[in-house]
Formats: sequence, structure tokens, C-alpha cells
Amino acid sequence: MSASNMLRIDHVTIAGQDLAALRAAFARLGLPSVYGGVHSNGITHMALLSFPDSSYIELISTCVAGQRSPWWHTHIANNGGLCAWAVQVDNVAAELERLAARGISTRGPFPMHRDRPDGVRLEWVLGYLGTGEPGAMLPFLIEDRTPCAWRVPSSAQLKGNLISGIACVVLDVQDETDAYAQMQRAWDWGQVVTFTDASFGACLSWFPGTPVILATPLARDNWLTERLRRFGDSPCALLLSTPDWATALRTYHLGNFSTWFGRRVAWFDTASLPGATRLGIIEENDHPMSSEGPKWPQQG
Repeated sequence: MSASNMLRIDHVTIAGQDLAALRAAFARLGLPSVYGGVHSNGITHMALLSFPDSSYIELISTCVAGQRSPWWHTHIANNGGLCAWAVQVDNVAAELERLAARGISTRGPFPMHRDRPDGVRLEWVLGYLGTGEPGAMLPFLIEDRTPCAWRVPSSAQLKGNLISGIACVVLDVQDETDAYAQMQRAWDWGQVVTFTDASFGACLSWFPGTPVILATPLARDNWLTERLRRFGDSPCALLLSTPDWATALRTYHLGNFSTWFGRRVAWFDTASLPGATRLGIIEENDHPMSSEGPKWPQQG
């Protein structure tokens, strides 16, 4: 896969009715966050926890309970959890132009800013793809106008280096054929590898070499189908990478082991997180996820 077809996840957004409650839930998992301030819309505010590769998880809510948010209102108002993912690009305007020429619906660029609690103003530009909420199925694009290190300060980085970054976002999709087509049209992704994980409740489809997995519900009444009914296409699970599998299992008390595309996966106990959000860790190794499917038996 050429460099032009690679996506680098900048951050993934998790929404809830109360930012303090979100932060407390993540802290209980051993994932403390740092308050990041109020967005330029004056309505939403956020906290973040970042990783050594500069990717991060954004926790977002409204400053005042019950306010209508211009972004992801349904997820925020209904404790929807995972709601969006973003990829970093060098030039949002140029990338929007390229994607529009390929038949992808685009919006933007939109200049944004946020003032950190220490008074530092962060500036960036966003671009939205598709017709739904930003980053729901296709990612939204972000280009920094101030240094990225200001937006993702070292003070927000998770200590211990047991988690190296965001490895993959799992998207809950209703129409897998349409999702395939849009991904392939946008980035020339070809091969798709699939297998079924009954414990997760989905047929999983992965584009080798990318950080994207599509999940299609196996049943009409499981948790993925319910998410689709409430929120439409959107992220449903997030996999973080670890260089030390055994220590991560012990440190974060992980369970429900399985194997996805040749790499072991373990899941946090996320009962306290909103929106049936699934958060897991996937082991790092010397090779990318295999296109040959699972190598170890499913467990749990």
C-alpha cells in the first residue's frame, strides 16, 4: 500500500452527557485524562489522554447539561460513547478536493480553535466526509495550524508506555457494501479479509495494512444492531496497541480474549462506559495483522 493510501489516526472521540463522569470512568480503567478546555463553539468541552505515537482519545460533552451540541448531539445527549474518528493530513483543502473528485461528499475546510486551561490557543482546520455526523463512518480530516504538540501536550500522555497508540477503529455499519465502496473509492484499498467473531457479535472485515475494521451485526437484536438503531453508522470499538502483552493484561485486568487477524485481543471491563463502548488492547508484533485470518483459537 502506497503512502498516499495510508491513514494515520489522529484521535478518536467518545461522547457522554457529563465530562466529569466520562473522565472518572476512564480513570477507573487505569486511563486518566487531562482537561483540554472549551471548543470555539462555546458549547462543548473536552479532555484527552494521549499515547507515545501522538494519537489520543478525546472525551467530549457539553459545558452545560442539556445544551444542543453542533457535533454528535445524539451521542452526547444519549451517552452514546464512541462517535467519531479523525485522521491527520498535511492539507485539508487539497485532500477535500481530491476526495470530491472521486465522488466522496465533502464539507469544509472549517477553521477551529480551543483555548487550553493555561491560556494557550490551539488552531486547526477540519474537513468532513460523507453526509452524516463528522467521523461517523468516513473519518474527518484535521490539519494543525499551531504545533501539534500544543494540541496533544506531553502532560496528557498516558504514563508507563504500556499502550503505544491507537491501533484500529472498528466501525458498526448497516450497509457493508456501501462502506466497502466508499473506503475503496477514497483510498484505493483493495483486498478485504473477513471472519466472524461470535462473541463480539459481528462479521469483521479488515483492509490489510489499514487501521480500519468494519463490523456487521450477526443478529437482529444484539448490541451492535441496537447501536445502529440508536446512532446509525459510527465507531463501536477501539483497539489500542501494546508492546508488552503480558504486563498489559495484568495491569489493566483485561479479559474476554480473542484473536483478530492473527493478533491477540483482550478487552477492558467497560460496563461503566457509555453507549456499549468496547475498548480493547491488541498486541504488537513484528508483522502487521495477518491476511490469513486467526492463528489462535478463540477464547472466552
